[in-house]
Amino acid sequence: MPARRPLRANSAEGLDPHRLRADAARNRAVIVAVAREVFAEQGLEAPLEAIAARAGVGIATLYRRFPTREKLVAAALVDQVSAYAAAAEQALTEADPWLGFAGFVQRICELQADDRGLSDLLSMTLSADEHVERLRRAANDRVVLLIDRAKAGGGLREDFVGEDLVLLLIATAAVMHATRADAPGAWRRHVALALDAFRCHDSAPLPEPPSTAQLTRAMIRLAAARGCGEPG
Repeated sequence: MPARRPLRANSAEGLDPHRLRADAARNRAVIVAVAREVFAEQGLEAPLEAIAARAGVGIATLYRRFPTREKLVAAALVDQVSAYAAAAEQALTEADPWLGFAGFVQRICELQADDRGLSDLLSMTLSADEHVERLRRAANDRVVLLIDRAKAGGGLREDFVGEDLVLLLIATAAVMHATRADAPGAWRRHVALALDAFRCHDSAPLPEPPSTAQLTRAMIRLAAARGCGEPG
């Protein structure tokens, strides 16, 4: 009778648990990296199936690593939220309170323009991940200081409130989404107009506006996306 081949140590099926852990860690890292890309491109409502497919794993594997969308979002966007917090901290080092506030607004809108996922996240909460929310709370505390400093320095209107900044981020995200393909810099004029409205005095020159042709193409594209015409 032939000798029975012994099983490999620490595994009833002859599989190395260290290899399994390494494979799981590698899968997780790939899923997070791909999710970051897909969320940046498509926003936080991107299909998880698309993320799994691009990562080369099954949807069941994705759900084993991240049982909820919120947990995947938190893992994928933690660096972006850290950048948001760092921008607020850096703005507080600006000697001129108004320039600190205005520079921060411009910077976070630039972050929005580069990442639809972060743009979505800045207008919502993510209670499923305490680390991300802690980062954002710290950033928001710094934003309050920025607002108070800008008001005390006479540059920011007294009736400005933190909610006005959230409204600006939501509106800017919509402008970016509508004009990204045809006039990708249009959001800068929108933000400049908003900052001019926030000021008490001395408006700065506005960036160049998008052309009539650019906006026309964007409006045609929007109409087609809503079932009201053919793509231009």
